[in-house]
Amino acid sequence: MAADRPQSDAETAQLTPSEALAALEWYRAAGVDMAISEAPVDRFAASAPPRRPTVPPPAPISAAPQHSPPPSPGAFPGTAPNADPAESKAIAAAAETLDALKAAMEQFEGCALKRRATQLVFADGNPEAEIMLVGEGPGEQEDLIGKPFVGRAGQLLDRMLGAIGLDRTKVYIANMVPWRPPGNRAPSPEEMAQCAPFLIRQVELVQPKILVTLGNVPTKALFETSQGITRVRGQLRDLTVGSYSLKGLATLHPAYLLRTPANKALAWQDMLALKAAIAPSATVED
Repeated sequence: MAADRPQSDAETAQLTPSEALAALEWYRAAGVDMAISEAPVDRFAASAPPRRPTVPPPAPISAAPQHSPPPSPGAFPGTAPNADPAESKAIAAAAETLDALKAAMEQFEGCALKRRATQLVFADGNPEAEIMLVGEGPGEQEDLIGKPFVGRAGQLLDRMLGAIGLDRTKVYIANMVPWRPPGNRAPSPEEMAQCAPFLIRQVELVQPKILVTLGNVPTKALFETSQGITRVRGQLRDLTVGSYSLKGLATLHPAYLLRTPANKALAWQDMLALKAAIAPSATVED
């Protein structure tokens, strides 16, 4: 099978307007944001400063020279932001309300994801709910609208909740990272470390009774386990998130269920387990 490649000028000229728009949309969704020519360009050579003539070192002097401290990461345009998660941890700890936390996150520049995202995707639902759901990160539609789980996966999640008598007025929904990773890739460990304090603080401020993790990424992070989602899902466990203790339940991510519909039966079992946890005395029928 031939590898995917950009179309040549001759092939592109044969595209209809709708086909050309579809091709551009595919590239945009994949995270491509720069057009390049067919000939390779050495960007390092282009950005390198001109060579200066060699100057002999100055004669040594008796007094020790005074050295300036090295610049901190992110001090120059185009360099990566500070990757130390201690900064986001301190900012999150200082927030006394969800509104204050959201405002602080909007000002935070310590995560490279923010530079590529359209906007912050903070949360949705009822902050006084007893159930909190945590996903991986925003997708394309979430990035555009500014709310978690509003695309096809979000619509499926709404139907899953509705099947056990819940809706967004009865749950609170957030993500492990609040900015969309390019191309909807999984967040890197560094990005998770930078953003986790914000999610932990949301849990501490909302104080739900049950935390539902959607998919592998939030399950491994919040359950502090290396086991995959299929081994952990459907089991009500004791969790400690930051300074707050509660019950936790893992289930499959709705986006995964869209790709593998046969596993919807497993997710339905998890929803029944959630329903039983909400009302332990109620009779739950398959």
